[in-house]
Formats: sequence, structure tokens, C-alpha cells
Amino acid sequence: MSYLLGFWLLSFLTGNPLLAGLLVLVVWWSADRVTFGLLPDPFRHLARARRRAELRRTLAENPHDRRARFELAELLLEQGRSRAAVETLRPNVEAGDDDVYTAFTMGAAMARAGFFPQAEQVLGAAKELDPGFRDGEIELELGRMRLASGDLAGARASLERLLAVRPGSVEGRYWLAQALARAGDAEGARRLREEAWREYAQLPRFRRRADRWFAWRCQPWRPVAVAAAVVLALFVIGSLVCGGPGGAG
Repeated sequence: MSYLLGFWLLSFLTGNPLLAGLLVLVVWWSADRVTFGLLPDPFRHLARARRRAELRRTLAENPHDRRARFELAELLLEQGRSRAAVETLRPNVEAGDDDVYTAFTMGAAMARAGFFPQAEQVLGAAKELDPGFRDGEIELELGRMRLASGDLAGARASLERLLAVRPGSVEGRYWLAQALARAGDAEGARRLREEAWREYAQLPRFRRRADRWFAWRCQPWRPVAVAAAVVLALFVIGSLVCGGPGGAG
């Protein structure tokens, strides 16, 4: 309702409904950027899409450019195209690339694509190369994968190792809570979700955006309450504007 009111006011002021609609969308997106951060960032997606196109052109001209192939696989994995990332990176592995970055990216792509046994082997190899890779990133990937495959004990072991080296991980606590809940430990899961929220609340503002999704999944009633309060406040303001002096009454 508040956005309809804003659209009506802007249409009246500008005399152009299309321009008013565009301004409402810009205001909505800008407000989300500095508060919740739920809406996608089109500029970031455009930059990523442009880079993927550049890398594809590079590989079309030189299929043996392993650095470009690795970067493209990482971008595809970030985009959620796990199977495409596996196929993109496979020539590098077949050519003998066995560094921890290649192994981790290939293992993560296989895990997210559902190739659990193969991912377990590749991520295990990455862990042998560098057990502390990116402060427990391998353990996080193993924990998520094992949880998805139903290996609750293995998921719990990996996620507990992650929290030992990265005690402030909100995501790690969320996934560990999921493992405990599925194993029947409702109290342990509840405790971890509360700890995850406390860790999130203590994070610097610039780090909260990355962990917000998992923090809210740990305490889903909090964003609902905030959204309800915002809607109520906008409704009250809109009612006062429409019912005030000179308003529609």
C-alpha cells in the first residue's frame, strides 16, 4: 500500500506514470541496499556476466588457457551452475592441475551438483594439500555436502572442525544446527541457532550482509517482525498523509 501511495504521489508530481514507477523501483532498491540486502545487485550481476562472456571468448580462441578456464569455472559455481563448472574445469584436472585451488573448486562443484562420492574424494585430496585452506572452507563444503547426502555424523564432525578454526561462523552454526535437528537433538539445534544470532549481532556492519541470510534462517521471526513494523509504520504515515489537512480524507 505504501508503494502504491508513493506511486500515486509521484505520478501527480511528475505527470508521468512510467517515470513515477521507475522512481518507486529505484527508491525501493536503494532502501534495500542499505538495509536488508535481499534484492540482487544488478550491477554486480552485469559485471559477472560480462566477465563470463570475455572468458568464453578467450577459451574459444585458446582452449588450453587453463587460467581462464579456472576463473570461468569459479564464476559458474558462484552463479549456481555446478554441473557446467565441473565440465569447464575437467580439462584442467585431466591436464594435471592438482593444486589446492583447483581441487577445492572441482570438489565444491561436484558436491553441489550431487556427485557426492566423487566430491568426497576430491575435497579429501584438497584437504590433504592444505588442511586449513581458507580458514576451514573445505570443512564447510564437506559439512554441507554430507548433510545433503544424509551423512549426519560426518556433517557434524566437519562442521565442528570448522567452528574450531572459525568460531564466529554464522553459516557454520546454521548448518550444524540443521544436522543436530535432523539427528533428533532439538535442544542442541536451538542453542546453536541462538549462538548464531548472537555472533551475527556482534559482527561489524560491513560483514553482516554476507551472513544475514543464515542469521535470519536461524531466527526467522526477527525479519518478519521487522517487516511487519515497517509496513505498519508506512501504513500509519500513509493514513496521516491522506487524512491530513488538504488530504483525500
